[in-house]
Amino acid sequence: MSSLYTRSKEYTRSRKAQSDSPPSSPSPIAKTLRHERLSRLEAATNPTTASDSSSYSDRASSRSSAYTRRENRLAALSSKAEEESNRDYKKLYESALSENQKLKSKLQEAQLELADIKSKLEKAQQKQEKTSDRSSMLEIEKREKRALERKLSEMEEEMKILTELKSDNQRLKDENGALIRVISKLSK
Repeated sequence: MSSLYTRSKEYTRSRKAQSDSPPSSPSPIAKTLRHERLSRLEAATNPTTASDSSSYSDRASSRSSAYTRRENRLAALSSKAEEESNRDYKKLYESALSENQKLKSKLQEAQLELADIKSKLEKAQQKQEKTSDRSSMLEIEKREKRALERKLSEMEEEMKILTELKSDNQRLKDENGALIRVISKLSK
């Protein structure tokens, strides 16, 4: 009787210690072992007849079989959930992979377009430089042309002046000759 008393004390102590700890879901083996321990303890504390103990063991075995069926169902559900989550992950992975492929192709197209635009820009800049060179050359040529036109107009004016001077010079020579003749006639 003393061993039975100490067992029940230990049981109540262990039950109190378990109730103090946070609840966790025990494994199916732990549940079965606990159930068996409880059934042994109850059998030891309650003296019953042989028929009661057999019905009790039948109930315990039906309970344990119910627990195992429940655990099997839970295991099947969890395996289905794992398969579904794996399928979900697989679908997510495949969709992400296809999305990455689409983005890579778009990126390559964008890079090709960028390279094309850069080459067009360089060509446009070269044309602009050529036209700016041409325009600067044209401006220089225009300046030179204006300068030449000015020189030409100045030279034409000088030519006019020169022709006037020649005509004046010729007139003066003619007058000088006439005066020399008059003086020579007067001196004779």
